[in-house]
Amino acid sequence: MPSSAWDAWATAWPAVTLDYGFTVAVWNRSKAKAEDLIARGARWATSPEDAAIDADAVVTMVADDEASRTVWLTKDGAAATMKAGTLAIECSTVSYKHALEMAQVLRERGIVYIDSPVTGLPDAAAAGKLTLLVGADPADLERAQPYLAPLSSTIRRFGAVGTGTVYKLINNLMGAIQIAGIAEGLAIAEQAGLDMKLVLEAVETGVAASPQVIRHSRRMVARNFSGATFTAALRHKDAAYAVELAESLLAGAPLLGRAAVEAYAKARAHAPDDDEGKMIEIVSRPK
Repeated sequence: MPSSAWDAWATAWPAVTLDYGFTVAVWNRSKAKAEDLIARGARWATSPEDAAIDADAVVTMVADDEASRTVWLTKDGAAATMKAGTLAIECSTVSYKHALEMAQVLRERGIVYIDSPVTGLPDAAAAGKLTLLVGADPADLERAQPYLAPLSSTIRRFGAVGTGTVYKLINNLMGAIQIAGIAEGLAIAEQAGLDMKLVLEAVETGVAASPQVIRHSRRMVARNFSGATFTAALRHKDAAYAVELAESLLAGAPLLGRAAVEAYAKARAHAPDDDEGKMIEIVSRPK
């Protein structure tokens, strides 16, 4: 797992679920990252398969389609030992196609798949205040409520399986466009010699302001990227999944989405595991 921010999301569910009194088994590629959870009472599992034995619900938070497929479907994947009727809750951000494929494969094994990607900063993850974007049948979501409640009281069901993933990809694509846009705008202001303190004040109080813009603008100008909130590699992956979906639905689109993917490909090459705000370092070079 590439960053401290990602670790916060990935450990949020087992941490707060322990606080709710659930019995929790955890698995991570690095046992060291689970030591705090083990110390709090979680059982360390030697594989996803081991973690899923006799579980009523299995929750995953991994990086991409490949990691999701590995953690669910390989010979020592979670699905190998999950009993019929078990809830498979995918909190990862995966592609829409992958979510549908996973739902079908697991349904054939009698397992109930729910896509529930999350939004929110690491602090919100640690506090159990993420927003969950869910795709599920209403009855399945009702069954999953006790396992989702530790993460958040804000659960938005968008429809059938896959629709939570659709909205998460839309959300992260819009974020990619905004962050790339503010990096470019600030770089223009810097090279034109504007008073950046005044620029920041104008940006934060003007019509172009958004939570994404406000959060990143000061960090970009100060070149302060400590406390990473989201990496360039993860944003690039999400934007690419979103563009793939858009190309299947919209004629002649997505122009801005493709530009964002291209911009984040450069950011990923520059510093893949650092905060995505480092986009400013790429676009700020003078001509």
